[in-house]
Amino acid sequence: MAAVPPIIKAALLYSLFEQRLRRIQNAAEAGVFRGLIGLEKEGLRVSREGVISRQDHPRSLGAPLTNAFITTDYSEALLEFVTPAFGEIEAALAFLCDAHRFVYGALEEEILWSASMPCVLEGERSIRIARYGDSNPGRMKTVYRRGLGHRYGRVMQVIAGVHFNYSFSDAFWDAYRRIEDPRAEPRAFSDRAYMALVRNLQRYGWLIPYLFGASPAVCKSFVGGRPTSLEPFDRGTLYEPYATSLRMGDIGYTNRKEKGVGIRACYDDLPAYLHSLRAAIETPCPQWQRLGVKVDGRYEQLNANILQIENEYYSTVRPKQILQGLEKPTTALHKRGIRYVELRSLDLNSYQPLGISAEQGRFIEAFMLFCLLQDSPPISDLEREEIDRNLTDAAHRGRDPRLLLKRQGRSLGLREWGGEICDALAPVCRLLDGGAEDGPYAGALRQQRGAVEDPDLTPSARMLATMADNQEGFFQFAWRMSHKHKTYFDNLPPDPERSRLFEQEAQRSVAELAAIAAREESPFDQFLADYFAAG
Repeated sequence: MAAVPPIIKAALLYSLFEQRLRRIQNAAEAGVFRGLIGLEKEGLRVSREGVISRQDHPRSLGAPLTNAFITTDYSEALLEFVTPAFGEIEAALAFLCDAHRFVYGALEEEILWSASMPCVLEGERSIRIARYGDSNPGRMKTVYRRGLGHRYGRVMQVIAGVHFNYSFSDAFWDAYRRIEDPRAEPRAFSDRAYMALVRNLQRYGWLIPYLFGASPAVCKSFVGGRPTSLEPFDRGTLYEPYATSLRMGDIGYTNRKEKGVGIRACYDDLPAYLHSLRAAIETPCPQWQRLGVKVDGRYEQLNANILQIENEYYSTVRPKQILQGLEKPTTALHKRGIRYVELRSLDLNSYQPLGISAEQGRFIEAFMLFCLLQDSPPISDLEREEIDRNLTDAAHRGRDPRLLLKRQGRSLGLREWGGEICDALAPVCRLLDGGAEDGPYAGALRQQRGAVEDPDLTPSARMLATMADNQEGFFQFAWRMSHKHKTYFDNLPPDPERSRLFEQEAQRSVAELAAIAAREESPFDQFLADYFAAG
């Protein structure tokens, strides 16, 4: 039998998606297609000079180890805002907005940096690693971050972004299972489908940095004098003319880390994914062994394995399960399956006070449903190379009209492929709009289709155009937008109920931290040994 030409094969894949979409649309009520959305947004605290803050995490925000809504990421200065899961993007954004308003009430002479890429860096040692107290879990989090700094450098760890967490409802899974595989056990079916979603989010994931990338330029201080292929924009700024997201490119954390450790997770199914991560966590790495683990009585990293823990493996998307206590992520996934997926490739949109807009959220929600219903075979070695190349090319050259991506061995233009995906998303948006032809999801799609057709409409292009028009560098642009956002939050009337919630959570987190420390018995060495032996 003759091989099916790639262009026909691609058309067949979209046809299967359309059939699946029609079947589930006929089998379920419209409301079941709306999932749950949670947001995690990082943001650097900077001084009035634009330098990364060296101050402690504000006490009035509670204990970052135990606060459910306001914590820290790698650095003491890198705030992380976490929302609960909501049924609509507007509700998640409203919670995020109230959290920002609360934080600004605690900051005195600092503001939150509006961009993903940091600015005014004064060397690795100027970046303070986050501290979580003297309890064993707190020490573990700090040591893990110390290890990341040794392995990949502290500068890479203070790049900020937005994580979009999404889960489908039980009612949706019941309907989808009935039309796809009614004999399947519910958890096994949803795990398989979520992993299919994860694979497709990687296949089509180049579209996210193209549409939403907002890091086409960096301060010269970011490269620290190292040789770079970036071009000078002005005296203090480096950039790439067609870049969309340098954060997701070769100078960001993603590729730099993955090339260094030489490990890739397998996404064929959940057991294969867990096996590949566990192998990396348990396999010694000579490169990290040379760093040492406990040096002169101080832990410099948790261990000398390829990965210290699961979170060290950076990928654009992760299958996740809510942890119970000090449970390992792999153990939680093994015991209870996949609860949601985490899309991690969103830059902070400097034009939005929250770093993300409702229109972006609606587009991503439709994109999630598209990726779930689209056919998703296992990723071959050849396709893995295509996925990695497409992501890097979209990050560095996404707005280049000559850019060709790779799909199943065939070259095609980013605009052509993006147009195909937008066409496929049209009935998905109509479904999410309850059958309306011009609802909010259709509006979000129309906005992004415009950016596919005209790269000048993307945030990355707008940033460079604004900088050129104002004759300003990256620092001046991000500094100006940061102050604009601060004014926005300062002028918002606080929500008394939400303010009480954040105050109560801050107090609760401090009490919980004290309780953790009070009931500890084992030395830190034994605590680590027990943690890695568990599960």
